[in-house]
Amino acid sequence: MLEQTVEIQTSDGTSDGVLCHNEEGPPRPGVIMFTDIGGIRPANLELARRLASQGYAVLVPNAFYRTGRTPLTPTLRSLPEDAMKQRMMELTQPLTPEAMERDASAYVDFLQSQSFVRPGAMGVVGYCFTGKVALHTAAARPDKIAAAASFHGGGLFTDTPASPHRTLPRIKARLYFGHATKDRSMPEEAIADLGRALEAWGGTYESETYADAFHSWTASDSPVYNPAQAERAFEKLTRLFAETLK
Repeated sequence: MLEQTVEIQTSDGTSDGVLCHNEEGPPRPGVIMFTDIGGIRPANLELARRLASQGYAVLVPNAFYRTGRTPLTPTLRSLPEDAMKQRMMELTQPLTPEAMERDASAYVDFLQSQSFVRPGAMGVVGYCFTGKVALHTAAARPDKIAAAASFHGGGLFTDTPASPHRTLPRIKARLYFGHATKDRSMPEEAIADLGRALEAWGGTYESETYADAFHSWTASDSPVYNPAQAERAFEKLTRLFAETLK
């Protein structure tokens, strides 16, 4: 497995990132994997390597490059509650819907330009905050993104004009949503509202809640890591990509 640090030029600056892929074999489909708000670190790089071993070229961009480079410091878990909330605002506020979509095109074009990436359909996945980034990526590049997934994504349906669900009319990808149990960032009412929006959209999708799995359950360094449900989430993700990208 080859793992390399990369620099991706966007219209707003330079995003650092990591690219994982097998060194040998024919070109393979490209996948963009957005980390949770904790940024690029060993836990999600392990996941990126595992995904790449399934036959994909996986780009892990630093979605929060406007605030800081990898590793993002201070780490959220090292801060008291008030400071943590302030830090989360510093990381997320620059990522407006417009900024997400500008970045999305840069990431797609960068990945497609690699000689080991097969032309054609790509996939994207986001975790926690970046579940919405995955949706915006699919909306910004419907010409390329054929599959998009969100795990314990927050704020996917709100009553604001900027709600991520409003991107659905522009999306052509097959979608998958894996929701957490008792998630304050995506409560049961919002999950139900998202389900109705997806039904009205009319595309191909699956949306389900993972029992006994709490927000950030897929991250192996999370206090609420759920190995069994994390494995199920990975199986869902790889099945989605296998059926749409290969």
